[in-house]
Amino acid sequence: MHGLVIKNTGSWYVVRTDDGLFINCKIKGIFRLKDIRSTNPVVIGDRVEIEMNTSGTAFIRTIRPRKNYMIRRSSNLSKQSHILAANIDLALLIVTVSYPVTTTIFIDRFLSTAEAYQIPAQIVFNKIDRLDTDDREYLNGLIHLYETVGYPCSTVCALTGEGIDGLVKALLNKVTLVSGHSGVGKSTLINRILPGVNLKTNEISEYHKKGVHTTTFSEMIPMPDGGYLIDTPGIKGFGTIEMEGVEVSHYFPEIFRFSSGCKYHNCSHRHEPDCSVLKALRKNLISESRYKSYLNILEDKESGKYRE
Repeated sequence: MHGLVIKNTGSWYVVRTDDGLFINCKIKGIFRLKDIRSTNPVVIGDRVEIEMNTSGTAFIRTIRPRKNYMIRRSSNLSKQSHILAANIDLALLIVTVSYPVTTTIFIDRFLSTAEAYQIPAQIVFNKIDRLDTDDREYLNGLIHLYETVGYPCSTVCALTGEGIDGLVKALLNKVTLVSGHSGVGKSTLINRILPGVNLKTNEISEYHKKGVHTTTFSEMIPMPDGGYLIDTPGIKGFGTIEMEGVEVSHYFPEIFRFSSGCKYHNCSHRHEPDCSVLKALRKNLISESRYKSYLNILEDKESGKYRE
């Protein structure tokens, strides 16, 4: 029997079978024996084969090949990685300029990972009702930056519904991963897009301007006109993984474009002579913030550590 993994409760996986049944499943022990260096060998969005047992539950026997997946470095030091979801059509990063602050380094780490696994990404700036004049000027700068690079950007207020209709059109018939820091309004946004889902939400701390984890486990939520939204727990930091050396520049589209003019094919774009990327940086054709994020990821690889 085959199906789609739509929910992970920690101890169980809920699989929607091809004939419409919802079955609680556990993982066959063989997954524990394989060299899967991840906190979660089976993930939301996986197509799987299951084996029923006499109690009405089932075991997941095999995972079908994934077309892509979104991965980050695990905060669990005993493992290497944590996969957010698999077989994604769109990665939707929810960002807030304030309440809480989302840094460009976090944004760029997420976007570079989406590039690495060929997942289209879009940035949604939420809580636009909370912005003062300086915040709005900064927001406009961010939108100009990321749209120039090639990433679609939307501005919404999940609380009031402003900007939601235009966003919904972009999600139709797609499996969309919804991700971002705790407190940026992911659950509120999904509740606005899908009235009746009633995901739990929490207020952020006005003193610390940081969110608390509301979503505990990942879940695929069907959209009435086709597609799914994948609700995921909030992420504090986004440590990149499975990126090596010079290939990091491939996941920054504007850096990769200029790198074709570098003298050396393995140019790190830091100190080499005749580096087209450094020339473009000096001419402001590449933003300082994006270049800083690129260096930040390279430093991860060299030190073996990720600093949030």
